[in-house]
Amino acid sequence: MRKTQIISCVLVVLAFLVSFYVYPMLPERVVSHWDINGVANGYMSRAFGAFFMPVLGLALLALFLVLPSLDPLKKNYESFRAEYDGFVAVLLGFFLYIHLLTLGYNLGYQLNIVQFLAPAFAVLFFYSGMLIQKAKQNWFVGIRTPWTLSSEVVWTKTHKIAGSMFKAAGVVALLGLVFPSVGLIAAVAVVFAAAVASVIYSYVEFQKQKKKK
Repeated sequence: MRKTQIISCVLVVLAFLVSFYVYPMLPERVVSHWDINGVANGYMSRAFGAFFMPVLGLALLALFLVLPSLDPLKKNYESFRAEYDGFVAVLLGFFLYIHLLTLGYNLGYQLNIVQFLAPAFAVLFFYSGMLIQKAKQNWFVGIRTPWTLSSEVVWTKTHKIAGSMFKAAGVVALLGLVFPSVGLIAAVAVVFAAAVASVIYSYVEFQKQKKKK
C-alpha cells in the first residue's frame, strides 16, 4: 500500500475515533447544516450526526481504491497515480475537517462555519485543478465528455484549461476568510463556470480536430 493510501486510511480511522470519543458529550439532536450566512438550519439525530461523515469517508475510500482497477483505461492511471492518491487523501481530509467543525459547533464552540470552510474549499479546489491537469484519459476522473474520451488531444487541451480554472476557484475561495459568504459563492461560481466551459470547449476543439483531419 502506498504512503498516501495509508494516510487516507488513517484519516478515516481518526474520524471514527473522534466520533466515539465525543459521542456521549453530544446533544440528542445535532446541528448538521448551515445557510450561506452561517446560521444553523438543519438537524439530525446524535448517532447519525456523529457517524455519518466517518461512514461516508470509509465508503469513498473503498470506492476510490477500487475505481482504477475497474477502468478500461486503467493503464493510464500510472501516469497520474500520485496525484490521484493525493486527491483521495485531500478529499478525506476535507471531510474530516468538516466533521471536526460540526462536532465542535455541537459541543458549544462558537464557530463561523462558513468562514472556517474557506481554507478547506481552497485546498480542495486547488488540488482538484492539479489532478485535472495531470489526469490522462480515463472513465472516472476529469472532464469526461464524448469528445475528450474520443480524442487524446482534446482531452489534454480541455484539462489544461479546466485545471487552471479549478485552481483559480481555490484562490477565490480564500476570500471567504474575510468575506465568508461572498468567497464561498464566488468559488462555487468559478467551479460551475469551469464545468460548463470545459464541456463547451471540448466540443468546439473536437470539431476543430475533425476539420484538421
